[in-house]
Amino acid sequence: MPGSAKTMAVCTVGALVVATAYTVALGGNGWLWFLWVVLASVTVGVVAGRRV
Repeated sequence: MPGSAKTMAVCTVGALVVATAYTVALGGNGWLWFLWVVLASVTVGVVAGRRV
């Protein structure tokens, strides 16, 4: 996995940790999870694009 794809994957995992911590501490936030899903989708696209 090239550097940019690896960085995106690390950011996505970090964002998952932040979203989970926020949800546990302050309750669920639909926009937060929606944005995380978008970020995860973009990351999957970048990783898949790099493998071609």
